Amino acid sequence: MPDLEPPDPVAAFELAVLRDDQHDELFDLFEAIVAALEGFPQAPPLTRDDFEAAWIRPTTVVVVALVDGRVAGAHYLKPNSPGRAAHIANAGYIVGAPYRGRGIGRALVEDSITRAPQLGFDAIQFNLVFESNPARALYEELGWQQIGRVPDAVAGEGAIIYWRAV
Repeated sequence: MPDLEPPDPVAAFELAVLRDDQHDELFDLFEAIVAALEGFPQAPPLTRDDFEAAWIRPTTVVVVALVDGRVAGAHYLKPNSPGRAAHIANAGYIVGAPYRGRGIGRALVEDSITRAPQLGFDAIQFNLVFESNPARALYEELGWQQIGRVPDAVAGEGAIIYWRAV
């Protein structure tokens, strides 16, 4: 097996709003994360309907991180609840395995914090962050507070509910 070089942590990437012609790339990225059982509760194999329910409808915005023009990561913002509670956003973040360790995840999270109030949200809530998720340290560093815990949420693992004002 050939030695793989680690990703360049200073490799350039850009953030942009998802275009219609990037849906298939985003599906492939999310499908790989679901297949690896990383951070999302969807069960493999990922269906197109499950993907679209999470990432396409109903979202307020989807932002992608592009490396050399390819979708390397993404985040979404959408109302966490309907009606009178729609001022609280829900967000989800993914970064493809080959692109981790480059600051893309942090940039996506920071972008969501900046973008949320511009879209009418005053807080962001995460409903199900697995206790083993390494991104928890970043969320807490950036101001999210644990407001609850769901024991035995998925496959025996607990999950944290996080909230932060924006």
